[in-house]
Amino acid sequence: MRTTIYFVRHAHTEYTPDELGRPLSVRGKKDAERVAELLKNKNISVVLSSPYMRAVETVAGVAKAIGTEIKTIEGFRERLLSGQSVDDFSTAIQKVWKDEEFAWEGGESNKDAQARGVAALNHVLDIYKGETIAIGTHGNIMAIIMNHFSEEYGFEFWNNLEMPDIYKLSFEGLELAEVQRVWSRS
Repeated sequence: MRTTIYFVRHAHTEYTPDELGRPLSVRGKKDAERVAELLKNKNISVVLSSPYMRAVETVAGVAKAIGTEIKTIEGFRERLLSGQSVDDFSTAIQKVWKDEEFAWEGGESNKDAQARGVAALNHVLDIYKGETIAIGTHGNIMAIIMNHFSEEYGFEFWNNLEMPDIYKLSFEGLELAEVQRVWSRS
């Protein structure tokens, strides 16, 4: 029995330090409307999301189009890179991708974030077996989860994601059978 997951990386935001409450930008809201248009006829029966506002807002139109509520799942929240601001984000993120067990003070290693994300995904695959699910999430945790199934979803993959971005993952049980990119800016 095939289960389909549409991982939806959140649309564009204007940066604020409020991770939980950061909303979409004007551009992000327009792109979220496109996400809803792209996904409304994909037989989605469940809409899940990270609890972060930008992820919820990105899939809200999908939930509205199919007449359902969004259920938030903590396991799909963005990885915590560090407990405080980092001076050089690029260097900090490269370091955690190079060493999956390394964590900045107060942050999550890729290994720990992956364990959290994959556990959430496995739970979803178990509960919603055979269904089609949209999941609003974040670039880093999405790439880290996908990296669990194939090393091709590593740092370069994450670095080339768009805001938003959509990947369709097809599963046979807990085994990843197929990946297809759905989003296109054009």
